[in-house]
Amino acid sequence: MRRFLGLLVAVAISAAAALSVVRLVAPADGDSGVRRQLAFLRSELESGGADDAQQLFPEGYFFSYVLYGLTAVDLGRLDDARWALSRLESDAGRAPFAGDMPVQYGIFYRGWVNWLRGGILARQPAASRDPAQVQAFERDSADIAAGFDASPTPFLPSYPGQAWPVDSTVAVASLRLHDKLLSPAYDVTVIRWLANVQARLDPATQLIPHTANVDTGEPTSGAQGTSQSIINRFLPEIDPEFARQQYTRFRTWFLSAPLGVGPTVREYPAGTDGPSNVDSGPLVLGVSLSATVVTIGAAKLHGDDTLAAGLARFGEVAGLPFYTPGTKRYVFGAYPIGDAFLAWSKAAQPWVATPAIEPPSRALSRWWQLPLLTLFLAVGLAPWLLAAALRRRRRPA
Repeated sequence: MRRFLGLLVAVAISAAAALSVVRLVAPADGDSGVRRQLAFLRSELESGGADDAQQLFPEGYFFSYVLYGLTAVDLGRLDDARWALSRLESDAGRAPFAGDMPVQYGIFYRGWVNWLRGGILARQPAASRDPAQVQAFERDSADIAAGFDASPTPFLPSYPGQAWPVDSTVAVASLRLHDKLLSPAYDVTVIRWLANVQARLDPATQLIPHTANVDTGEPTSGAQGTSQSIINRFLPEIDPEFARQQYTRFRTWFLSAPLGVGPTVREYPAGTDGPSNVDSGPLVLGVSLSATVVTIGAAKLHGDDTLAAGLARFGEVAGLPFYTPGTKRYVFGAYPIGDAFLAWSKAAQPWVATPAIEPPSRALSRWWQLPLLTLFLAVGLAPWLLAAALRRRRRPA
């Protein structure tokens, strides 16, 4: 019996190692896998998953629905996207964003909602667009632009007295989307915003900072991976040249492979460390799993196909995907908000920038998989080598 149990354990270990090898070298599933993720996420949302996410961080409810809606737009599932938008425009969707701010409900709420609404409109022929939604998109775009035009800083508050530049980046991208879909109106606003941003970069990295003074826009903290991954997802939609410069610096400062295992994305620039937070999640050797996931989408929009594929394949190994009939979830579905970010990243495609901007000159090395393949080979062979060594040791002289 002991021998039989030992054999089962050995087979299980080797099978897990072989499965990891397959997931590492095979292309990550595309839209079909994302659709299965959306099926899982829809069931979670209908069961109160957004309220559960709200207990984890202040924008948990909002991100659960907005990421579901944005991914649905990328897949052409507009009914699902409209359903998500209706939840965001409810009292529950707006609840965390009360307070007196230049743009009502803050630039975080207004920017992401405007981007989602614009994406829904972009997927429809002009003649079939809902006039009420077009009017709302026009109104919200005008409010956002007026907020930037009247502000001495390019970084409007997301909450009273608090400004995160990433949120303003999303909002400005929505103005670019407006000008692509409807009558161009905000080119001057966007050009002024870009100039003001470039005058307020993080001195250490020359990247857009993580937080900024709400009155002046001057950086109050340096660049961080969780915000940089989203910023670099949206900058190509705003200005391809500035986006290329920022993405090159982001890659230099944040892409890493600790202990030879990667690719991954750090939360803090290379050579520095700091505490984890609700956005980054626990940091392992300086790596933020959330920033690593979101960078898949940023890499796709920058034409960095080798990095996008590498990050996605690494995620198929580290994320422990679990399949049921019709659904797919990671880490056995324990953190649906993580599935939402991953689905949004894997489905990424440009909404304004056409074509995608020029890819970076330095591709991800084809040898990045070698350390992991060596590890999986060693793990897969270890039970059999150990058993052979024990048999040899027991053999009579």
